[in-house]
Amino acid sequence: MQKKAQAAMEFLMTYGWAILVVLLAIAALAYFGVLTPDRFLPASCVFTQPGLSCEDFKVDSDGTVTLVVRNGMGRDLRNVSISISGDCAGNLDDLGTLANGQRSDPYVIPCADMPDAGSRFSGDIEFAYTSDAGIDHTITGGITTRVQ
Repeated sequence: MQKKAQAAMEFLMTYGWAILVVLLAIAALAYFGVLTPDRFLPASCVFTQPGLSCEDFKVDSDGTVTLVVRNGMGRDLRNVSISISGDCAGNLDDLGTLANGQRSDPYVIPCADMPDAGSRFSGDIEFAYTSDAGIDHTITGGITTRVQ
C-alpha cells in the first residue's frame, strides 16, 4: 500500500512542478507585455452603409484624424459633415458636395483629448449628408488603429 501512495505522490509532485513552471512562464510573458492584445490590433476604418468606403486614414498624436472617403453610393452627397466620438471628439461641418464615384480630399478632423502616440485608438464615425431630394441621412462607421 505504501508503494502505491509513494508512486501517486511522486506523480502529483512531478506534474505539479511542471504546471507551476508553465504558469510562471505565462505570468512573465504577460508582465513584460508580450501577450498584450493591443500589439496585434488590426487597423480598420469601415462604414455600415455599402457604397461609402474609407480609402485611407491616419490618427496623429498632434490631435487630428485624417480620412479619405470614396462615394460609391450612386448619387451625389451634398452638405457633407463628419464627426468622430470615442477616444476623441471632433467634427467638420459643411464640407460641400462629394460627387458619385469621387474620392474626397483628405478630411482632417481636429480632436480633443487624443491618446498618446503608439496607443490604441478607437472611434465612432458619423458621416452626415443631404440627398438630391433634400433628405438628411447619417451613416455610421468606426475607426480602430494606433496613434502615430
